[in-house]
Amino acid sequence: MTTFEAVVLGIVEGLTEFLPVSSTGHMILTQAALQIQESSFVKVFLINIQFGAILAVLVTYFRRFFQSFEFYKILIVAFIPAMVFGFTLNKFIDSLLESVPVVAVMLILGGIVMIWVDKLFKDSLIHEDEEIHIDEDGHETIIYPPLPTYKEAFVIGLSQCVAMIPGVSRSAATIIGGLTQKMSFKNSAEFSFFLAVPTISAAALYKTYAGFKSIKGVHVEQLVYGNITSFIVALIAIQFFLAFLNKFGLKYFGYYRIILGLIILVGIYVFHLPFQILK
Repeated sequence: MTTFEAVVLGIVEGLTEFLPVSSTGHMILTQAALQIQESSFVKVFLINIQFGAILAVLVTYFRRFFQSFEFYKILIVAFIPAMVFGFTLNKFIDSLLESVPVVAVMLILGGIVMIWVDKLFKDSLIHEDEEIHIDEDGHETIIYPPLPTYKEAFVIGLSQCVAMIPGVSRSAATIIGGLTQKMSFKNSAEFSFFLAVPTISAAALYKTYAGFKSIKGVHVEQLVYGNITSFIVALIAIQFFLAFLNKFGLKYFGYYRIILGLIILVGIYVFHLPFQILK
């Protein structure tokens, strides 16, 4: 893998990690287009550059991560299901990652669900923004949108486990989970960003550590460029996604997923394109 390819993959990661379109599906297409052969380092690289995207969340919502200790307790409750299922089903999940048709089918099915959910929860486009309250002494107090309860957070955490099936999209699953708990589109998306921090960080740390021996001196530059690119692009993507979601909801992402899934299936079974390089 070259530095140029590392940057391109970083762009794709930063652009798709928080959009409900499945970063896995896009990585498949990108690797196939660039003809990047599978290797131990490539596997580590694809996981490691998620740190750049996570840093973008921390920078964007820096104040929110220091709003209260309650915030961390709710995140932990939401994170527990993924931690349990991810640890116990790790090998099975990895085997699914090797099945490109599974990714394509889940892209299509997920797209159909998102179009249906968009219609079902169309009234949830109304959202609450943070407010700044100034008292008589001129002191500012930031009032943030309400967090989910422990029960609601746990339900969202359970929905996140569905995204362990490649092609489902962690973002889509957690946003839909939030909508079922009567959260708005915007608040569901933001909580999805917050929940990504412990979930993706834990997975990235574990898999980077497991594949650390595959990282050679020449790879360090690629990891640095990949993470920097992922960080910058994710900063932009987060703002775009919230603005788009507030205005249009999920349906257009659903249409896009269906088209992408069909492209992959047609590429595999009709044109015999080399998506199998990921195996």
